[in-house]
Amino acid sequence: MTDLTHVRREYLKAGLRRKDLPNDPMALFELWMTQAAEANLSDPTAMVVATVDANGQPWQRIVLLKRFDEQGFIFFTNLGSRKAAQLADNSHISLLFPWHMLERQVAVSGIAEPLSTNDVLSYFVNRPKDSQIAAWVSKQSSPISARGILEAKFLEMKQKFANGEVPLPSFWGGYRVKAASIEFWQGGANRLHDRFLYQRSAVTEPWQIERLAP
Repeated sequence: MTDLTHVRREYLKAGLRRKDLPNDPMALFELWMTQAAEANLSDPTAMVVATVDANGQPWQRIVLLKRFDEQGFIFFTNLGSRKAAQLADNSHISLLFPWHMLERQVAVSGIAEPLSTNDVLSYFVNRPKDSQIAAWVSKQSSPISARGILEAKFLEMKQKFANGEVPLPSFWGGYRVKAASIEFWQGGANRLHDRFLYQRSAVTEPWQIERLAP
C-alpha cells in the first residue's frame, strides 16, 4: 500500500463570506472564471462532467466549457459518445471546475438539454479547420485497434475537405446544462473551508443561499 497521508498543505489564499455573495450565482461564477483565466491557470475552462449509465454507475471525463450565461453552461461533443448515450437515458448531470491553484472549486448539478442545430453550427464554423475535420474522424468512445487508423482517416478527410468548408457532422452536437444547484468552495486554514450552495427548484424562482459546513 502507498501511504499518502503525509501529502498535505494549508489553504490560505482567500476566504468567502456571505455578505460578499451576489444574489445570482452566475455573477460569482463569471468573476471566478475571469480570475482563473487571469491567473494563467492551465485550461481554466476545463470541467469534470459526470453522467450516470443505465446501471447507476457514474462516469466522469474532462470537457471544456465553451459558453455560459444566465441560461446555463454549454459544451459540445460527439453525439455517439458514451456521455451522449447516457444523457439520452438520464439527463441529470454534474459539472466540477477544479481550480486548485486558486484553492477553489465550483460544483454544478442540473439537467443537460440538447442544443439546436443552429446553436451547434454557430460554434462549429468558428473551430479551427483541423478540429472540424477531427470531428468527422472519431467515433468517440468506440474501440479502435490502433492509433494509425485515426491518423489515416484524418489525412483522408483532410484531403476530402482541402478546397472547401467542412460541413457540420450530423453526429456532432452540444448541451446546455441548466443548473438546479451551484456550490462555491474556497479553501480555508485548518480545513475550515468556506462553502456556499445556491439552489432553486425552478428557473422562475429566486436562488436560495446556504452556508455548508466543510
